[in-house]
Amino acid sequence: MAAQSDGGGKAGGFAQLYDVDADEPLDSAAIHICQCCRTSACYWGCRSACLGSLLGGGAGGGGGGVGIRETHCPPREQLWLDCLWIVLALLVFFWDVGTDLCLAVDYYRRQDYLWFGLTLFFVLVPSVLVQILSFRWFVQDYTGGGLGEVEGLTKRGSVALGCLYIRTLYLGVMSRRQKEHQRRWYWAMMFEYADVNMLRLLETFLESAPQLVLQLCIMIQENRAEKLQCISSLASLLSLAWVLASYHKLLRDSRDDQRSMSYRGALLHLFWRLFTISSRVLALALFASLFHIYFGIFVVVHWCAMAFWVVHGGTDFCMSKWEEVLFNMVVGIVYIFCWFNVKEGRTRSRMVAYYTVVLAENTILTGLWYAYRDPVLTDSYAVPALCGVYLTFAGGVLVMLLYYGFLHPATAHLQPSPASSCCAQLLWGLPLPPSVPPTAPPTPAHMTKSQTEEDVAESCLPVFQVRSVTPTSKPEGPLIKIDMPRKRYPAWDAHYVDRRLRRTINILQYITPAAVGIRYRDGPLLYELLQYESSL
Repeated sequence: MAAQSDGGGKAGGFAQLYDVDADEPLDSAAIHICQCCRTSACYWGCRSACLGSLLGGGAGGGGGGVGIRETHCPPREQLWLDCLWIVLALLVFFWDVGTDLCLAVDYYRRQDYLWFGLTLFFVLVPSVLVQILSFRWFVQDYTGGGLGEVEGLTKRGSVALGCLYIRTLYLGVMSRRQKEHQRRWYWAMMFEYADVNMLRLLETFLESAPQLVLQLCIMIQENRAEKLQCISSLASLLSLAWVLASYHKLLRDSRDDQRSMSYRGALLHLFWRLFTISSRVLALALFASLFHIYFGIFVVVHWCAMAFWVVHGGTDFCMSKWEEVLFNMVVGIVYIFCWFNVKEGRTRSRMVAYYTVVLAENTILTGLWYAYRDPVLTDSYAVPALCGVYLTFAGGVLVMLLYYGFLHPATAHLQPSPASSCCAQLLWGLPLPPSVPPTAPPTPAHMTKSQTEEDVAESCLPVFQVRSVTPTSKPEGPLIKIDMPRKRYPAWDAHYVDRRLRRTINILQYITPAAVGIRYRDGPLLYELLQYESSL
């Protein structure tokens, strides 16, 4: 990867633009004029005015009356929802860790030293690993690049997860209320929140998931359930579901080429995870209560198979090979408990294959437990436990279907049938039409089967027109050019996972008064990521 910054009044040959119908010049974030909707809002992404009208959003696609640029900001009344979401995530985190520690103390007082040691082990070891990784990211972000000498809002006081949540909330609120340098606050908030979610995802599946299986196994073996055990198990289950919903929502919010997930969709996603993880964990706990050694063998074999499946599918989440291998190993752990999408494209066949395997495994595990159980001790809950495994699994699949059918950001009924704009051509992967008069609609009807993609690229209508004007007093911001394609969803963009690039962005926030631009190399098109707006 080669990254460079162009400051001053130019940004890779682009000059400041005027909108076709506007009297005032646009800001430094607007550099493209679309000949389809005659605004600067139309670019590779789902939040454009032209595409908004195509999807029924009423944003309008033609000439007059169209806004210059649709921002990333949700309505201001949603600010309290964003704050509430982060506050609830923080409370779930403290509830999960706190109840686990209280349960470990309770085991110690009852002289159950084995359960005390295992419970404490699954609390301390993942927390230490996550803190080490958090400190490593802190060192990479704030040392070696001169950022330590820059005074400002990017200084982080602590690397603990709880403190990072609080700092994210603070930065998010400030990014909406501070009129001066608002975008700087937003960059800091997005970087911080991305770190929190990635660290929390790792910590949850190393701590909450095994902790949940352990406590259910203890309750089944002892044939009784203490109140604190139930509270701790519920906290671990909610933590697993919450972190998955929060992770996927933030990942979509961070990318301009994906539609954001609504909070209704996030709640439905949360219940989908709650039901499917409950079914899986209950089946694992029933089997582990009788077959301790074989349970360990099963987990290792399943993890190896899932990790191999992920590696074979090919992922592009990290910036180095060893980090990618480590990521694939972590995803293999996640796949022990639930589905996690790591590859671009349609996921229907992969999800069907995964849930078929999980259903078969749950059936075998619960069947073996039911066949070798002690009827005297387990008759009181054997049938309810089996019903719980299958009913929660069926409920999770049903909620998943509702989510993908109605509240998923890219549901099938939103696909444009009459592709009548250049936005539709770009977004849905269709080739660009050949050169036609500007008044003719650029539809796939202009294409011939004999034309290749290279021929189309040479003869197509210039979708984006750059018009030079007399420079104004408003300076152009620096442009960071990244000589690599943009990572494909569901991966994070490079400026989130590449710590060197992130450090460069942070430094530029304080040495220039204008917006920092990022340009990726994506085949024949260039993706411009400019002037982020706040989602908090």
